[in-house]
Amino acid sequence: MRIIMLSWEYPPKIVGGIARHVYELGHALAEEDIEVHVITAEFPGAPAYERQHDLLHVHRVAVTEHANDFVHWVQLLNRSMQAKAEELLNGWQQEGKPFKSRAFADGVLLHAHDWLAHYSGAYLKHTYRLPLIATIHATEYGRNNGLHNDLQRYIASVEWQLSYEAWRVICCSWYMKGEVEFALQTPSDKIVVIPNGVDTTKFEFKFDEAERQAFRSNYAAPDEKILFFVGRMVREKGAHVLLEALPKVRVVYPKVKLLIVGGGYRDHLVQLANWLGVAPHVYFTGFVPDDVLLRIYRIADVAVFPSLYEPFGIVALEAMAARIPVVVSDAGGLKEVVEHNVTGIVTWLNNSDSLAWGILEVLQNPERAQEMVKEAYRRVKTLYNWKRIARQTIEQYRQVWSEYRKSNW
Repeated sequence: MRIIMLSWEYPPKIVGGIARHVYELGHALAEEDIEVHVITAEFPGAPAYERQHDLLHVHRVAVTEHANDFVHWVQLLNRSMQAKAEELLNGWQQEGKPFKSRAFADGVLLHAHDWLAHYSGAYLKHTYRLPLIATIHATEYGRNNGLHNDLQRYIASVEWQLSYEAWRVICCSWYMKGEVEFALQTPSDKIVVIPNGVDTTKFEFKFDEAERQAFRSNYAAPDEKILFFVGRMVREKGAHVLLEALPKVRVVYPKVKLLIVGGGYRDHLVQLANWLGVAPHVYFTGFVPDDVLLRIYRIADVAVFPSLYEPFGIVALEAMAARIPVVVSDAGGLKEVVEHNVTGIVTWLNNSDSLAWGILEVLQNPERAQEMVKEAYRRVKTLYNWKRIARQTIEQYRQVWSEYRKSNW
């Protein structure tokens, strides 16, 4: 089976969670003998073609025309992605039988990730009469708690078209399944839930105590506990709620330092920290490369993710894999990933009092926190490993291919 996987981002181009999801899924599928061709946007310094595994091929394409705005750029990118996919498909067509008459092992499927890959996915579906599978990672309605302007309404309309054109829609959580049913009116029986995953081995590098302490000293004093947040500096990720909770935590537990990791515009958060009087106790790292981020996971005492909107919560899963106690809001898929008082602490959404309470629960009860860490790590290893997720995805590929071959289309 060959998969053409369409995604606007792929490492080293990382904007949100899609890049890492497609990277990990692509590698896991290749390990299960699925040939994957990722078609994505170019990135400075990254090769136009890269073979990352015997069965994983990455094709990076350029946008050669001037774009008037972001949506226009996405459309131009899709045209380039479409051209690369056509080049592959035309070659595969010459290999023998028509696609539809081929067995699963020799078949070809299209897999698009989010609305940013809809245009090329829908075009290729109809041109080559191949099934399209869509993974919808988030919706415009959910991100903005409604649709408030023409751009948001347009993006939502493209999301609707993608879910309409798809033979199967994959969502990462039951919360997202409900959102896609409501916001995009997608039939329930068309949607399957396959969670995100995490590779626990990436946190298991050599990091002796002397090196750890030296690295830690870059961010906090030896007697300070490190609270850790990683994410985009946008309202939906809730960093402002964490800043509002920090003074309340420090009243009870003054020796804490908050690390806020992530790139993007953050002046509003810096101003809030100053206004709250906690600026000396907050370290904005900006964007950090993966090797630094992994080390930050290893020095943190509590990972805090107070999202206002979260389809799944991959960062919480990564913290669990790194064996850090987690405190999260009850937004979206987070409460599916983290079970309250079992694998972490779940607090009320957009409530700094509740968040401060959750952080103090961990700081003041270290033995109980470590019990939760152990159970969280066990669940990550058994439920959220990429081999399991790849096999669940392949089962959907098999079902779709079987339905396609029996259909009149």
